[in-house]
Amino acid sequence: MTLSSLATANLQIGTVTVPGAVVLAPMAGITDAPMRRMALRYGASLAVSEMVASGALETGHEETVLRSEGAGVAVHAVQLAGNEPASMARAARIAEAAGAAIIDINMGCPAKRVTTGLAGSALLRDLDLATRIIESVVGAVSVPVTLKTRLGWDDGALVAPELARRAEEIGVQLITIHGRTRCQFYTGRADWAAIARVKQAVGVPVLANGDLVDAEDTPVMLAASGADGLMIGRGAQGRPWFPGQLIERLRTGRMPADPAPEEQRDVLLELYDGWLGHYGRELGMRCARKHIGWSLAAAVASAGRAPEIAQGWRQRLLTLEDPVRVAEGIRDAFDDIAWRAAA
Repeated sequence: MTLSSLATANLQIGTVTVPGAVVLAPMAGITDAPMRRMALRYGASLAVSEMVASGALETGHEETVLRSEGAGVAVHAVQLAGNEPASMARAARIAEAAGAAIIDINMGCPAKRVTTGLAGSALLRDLDLATRIIESVVGAVSVPVTLKTRLGWDDGALVAPELARRAEEIGVQLITIHGRTRCQFYTGRADWAAIARVKQAVGVPVLANGDLVDAEDTPVMLAASGADGLMIGRGAQGRPWFPGQLIERLRTGRMPADPAPEEQRDVLLELYDGWLGHYGRELGMRCARKHIGWSLAAAVASAGRAPEIAQGWRQRLLTLEDPVRVAEGIRDAFDDIAWRAAA
């Protein structure tokens, strides 16, 4: 798809239409409901839940159920992982009954704890099992099913085009490709040109994923991949507004400015309250820590100041054990950043 057509495009996922063509990626421990709501508020086309283990969702595991929740999310997309077709089908039905409008199948996670269970990107080594899982999930639900995967297990087995063809034939409505193999994990650079081979193999929309953290790389990534849209992961850490910014850049050719430090502070405080409410005090504080670090780094970068400023505040904030003091510290940190930006 050309940049000019992407500028006004909506993303069609089966019967579901979402505005724009920039999606917040599913990220384990990151894209929970508070984070997804914030990214959507700032204009992301869609925000996919963090990875949900099918077996744990079946048994009602408390933290897993929390990961799959989408309260306040207009189009709720749940990503499922597993290696047993019947279990994946049952989990998909549970997610649909709980309000999921889209079911995404994870066949790309490279983490050892996932691949040793023959799930995630391990399924790139067994396309027949991958096919049976896709068939079971598509057959189990009435909502659109999507697939997220990688180029292959390693450079000697770049099977993504074949998997994509099979998935489309079964009824998958959108495919996201991270431009690395499993054996690369997150090292080196994502191969955006290799994504084009998947795009050429199917007629359903294809999203390109991997390493888009700088808005100026947007046209390069789209031109190399030929993709219908983008999926943003790491680039949105501490910056839930980033996917929406990219949509605006595609539409106007101009990159919107980051929110002012005061607005970034209010976003983080709202998210912090959201995590405490979503998870409870102890787990909420733990989940918030990495986001606080990323948010401070993003704010300092927006202000054009040295990263050491964020590091100093991060060390102070992450040792606090009282959520009230953490919130006060966030305000103090952003006041300091705003003052330095104005100096």
